Amino acid sequence: VQLQASGGGLVQAGDSLRVSCAASGLTFSTYAMGWFRQVPGKEREFVAGISWSDSRTRYAEAVKGRFTISRDNAKNTVYLQMNSLKPEDTAVYYCAADGGTYYIPTPIAHDYDYWGQGTQVTVSS
Repeated sequence: VQLQASGGGLVQAGDSLRVSCAASGLTFSTYAMGWFRQVPGKEREFVAGISWSDSRTRYAEAVKGRFTISRDNAKNTVYLQMNSLKPEDTAVYYCAADGGTYYIPTPIAHDYDYWGQGTQVTVSS
């Protein structure tokens, strides 16, 4: 299984950015997908998740109204559209796949089965 995250970069506060995660080696349409982020010295934190079936979504309070998670099962890809970015959004962003059966995507990192390598997002003030 491979999860390949891409699309990170350096942007200014208030800008938008979309990161993508292409999956291979698994039946993508049967996995819930999540985005997490991590800064040095801190634990990885949940950002957003999307279910495998009818695209139920879940967001961390810090990103609600600014970030949107979506998926394209035909392309085996999950996206995170990030708008109105803030310096505190600076982190390495990881995608993850969860083969469990939670009704709503779980925010618990330990519940995810596979992880991508991460993509750096830096927001300057």
